[in-house]
Amino acid sequence: MFQVRPAVDAATLFGYGKVQELKELAEAHQADVLIVDHELTPTQQRNLERAAGIKVIDRTQLILDIFASRARTAEGRLQVELAQLKYMLPRLSGQGHSLSRLGGGIGTRGPGETKLETDRRRIATRIKKLEQDLEHVRTGRALHRENRNAVPVPTVSIAGYTNAGKSTLFNRLTSAAVLTDARMFATLDPTVRAIALPSRRRILLSDTVGFVRNLPTTLIEAFRATLEEVADAALILHVVDASSDQAAQCVAEVFRVLAEIGASDTPQILVLNKSDRLPAEEGNGADGKAAGILGARLLADAGQSALTPAVMVSGLTGEGLGRLLDLIDAVVPFDAVETVRFRIPLRDGAAIAMLHRCGRVRAEDYDGNLCVMVVDAPESLRRRLRRYLMGNSTQPVENSVHK
Repeated sequence: MFQVRPAVDAATLFGYGKVQELKELAEAHQADVLIVDHELTPTQQRNLERAAGIKVIDRTQLILDIFASRARTAEGRLQVELAQLKYMLPRLSGQGHSLSRLGGGIGTRGPGETKLETDRRRIATRIKKLEQDLEHVRTGRALHRENRNAVPVPTVSIAGYTNAGKSTLFNRLTSAAVLTDARMFATLDPTVRAIALPSRRRILLSDTVGFVRNLPTTLIEAFRATLEEVADAALILHVVDASSDQAAQCVAEVFRVLAEIGASDTPQILVLNKSDRLPAEEGNGADGKAAGILGARLLADAGQSALTPAVMVSGLTGEGLGRLLDLIDAVVPFDAVETVRFRIPLRDGAAIAMLHRCGRVRAEDYDGNLCVMVVDAPESLRRRLRRYLMGNSTQPVENSVHK
């Protein structure tokens, strides 16, 4: 049910008549819980529970409960627990007589301290401990990022609305085994894998938590260590469920969250996922025209610049992944690729193998004890083998060999 009002009711959010209607509906269906798609104040939640006679939870508490059931790693549990405690702390008052008994003895302020005050103090202490633990996590992540930045291997983050198919796309690109599920927030903990682009450059691809409309502030604060992975990425793959009727609203919400975490200026590629669910005339993005048209329309509806490149893929079938990798190769600015010539002694087979493994060999010939190779090589590879470097390649290998 929903209600349109000029202003919310300070006591119960809904009007008196709507609250009575909700109570009768709950009794008729023998409902156990009332879920409100709005953030309730502690007073509104308490009054609604009294009026309806059943448990009432709001949007924030529902999302926190879902997150709690999905958390698997120690970091994920810390983040969810911190968000839950910050949500719970102002809502302790008025929870019944069980929180108003007098307490006394060691660990309390002596006779006269209520159980409510004791619980508040314990929760505040636990929150401080969790914030310290998460600060250590954030410091560790920053150290890992510094180590990664010391080597020219950029990080590309997959971001998007929840249930847009991010983990399926991640698994298809990396051959990983990240949990994929049609449930909201199936992925909470970031996973990072290395992949090779068509130019043979290597990047780190990270899968992150999905965004959602009106994401609670407590969650954004608790998951800041995780979201920093997105903010510090060289490129963001903004994954959209192209088959959804709410695609434009999802795009707008993701842009809003990215701006909130300081990633609004990071280059993006709009990845229109689930093309296998689109009609044939819309899902055929082989020439890029369909993706460009649909991407421009979604960006315009979301109030964003249409300059963001778009590509249509299917994480389920693998369609369009080649175009996506080519586009990543063209957009990622780090470790620039140049066509250069190497003269390598045959005795250094490791260097020859490295060029085949990390570069794209365009031509190869032999001159006595030397191997002459024309290679599309990233900057990191050119630096490692600079002693064999001959400069940019503009002439055939045969000419250079005879010279």
